[in-house]
Amino acid sequence: MILELMYIVAGLIALITGIYAYLDEKHPKRVGTAAFWIIFGVIFIFGPYMNPALVGGLLFVMGGLTVTKQVSFGTQVNASDEYREKKSAIIGNKIFIPALSIGVVAFSVAQFTDLGGLAGLGIGALAALILTMIYTKEEVKYIPYDSSRLLQQMGAAVILPQLLGALGALFAKAGVGDVVAQIMGGIVPEGNKLVGVIIYCVAMALFTMVMGNAFAAFAVITAGIGIPFVIGAGGNPAVVGLLGLTSGYCGTLMTPMAANFNIVSATILEMKDKNGVMKAQLPVSILMLISQIALMYFMAF
Repeated sequence: MILELMYIVAGLIALITGIYAYLDEKHPKRVGTAAFWIIFGVIFIFGPYMNPALVGGLLFVMGGLTVTKQVSFGTQVNASDEYREKKSAIIGNKIFIPALSIGVVAFSVAQFTDLGGLAGLGIGALAALILTMIYTKEEVKYIPYDSSRLLQQMGAAVILPQLLGALGALFAKAGVGDVVAQIMGGIVPEGNKLVGVIIYCVAMALFTMVMGNAFAAFAVITAGIGIPFVIGAGGNPAVVGLLGLTSGYCGTLMTPMAANFNIVSATILEMKDKNGVMKAQLPVSILMLISQIALMYFMAF
């Protein structure tokens, strides 16, 4: 029930974004942008009660709007630099508390209640919003405005996690994991734990770079490589699964397909080099991948 309410709230935010876009008379792509966000909101709110074929058709419409470049940022503006600098001097490092509260609350809800991680993430976001309003002492009326401004600035990349997650599930249902297992069977030496771990972790990172989402890669690569060549060799399933997923996250740091992490952040920061975030993360992500391989080899067996 709570999780469903979170989806409804997310849908309402998307609807508000569409309304702001439509009311923005100077918006360069007013109608297309409004249609994109309104459709997105409708799917989030009414998706469980809609015909799946209709939802698929609406997603095609959203894709068409994106491909024809009908989704863009409007004329909504952020606060002035002077105002933000003044607020920054007053609030200081307390500004990080709301962001940190998301993870703390989400983890607490997932660990100590039966609501689950996704519901915890939504509750954490609500807690962060409340703390933000307390620390900034801003008016509530700015919440829908700035929500719309940020969503429009991020653009159509916002929908990528959902689509890529669905694609990963589709690949798993189609038996791609079995095909990968057959291919790897002729490459990985039987019983060689180290080679199995290396190939599994690297494959998770590479497939995540292609898919743009570690969750999408996890089902396929774990079924095709992780289970038969690592867990099958005696690896602890909990350790293998956890470190396999974090290996995928290393790939997330190195791909433009993870647009919500690497491209959107560069856009929000108004960086001249749109690949600047990935370039800065590349050395760290490689070192992290090596560490995941070492941790899995020594902790899983």
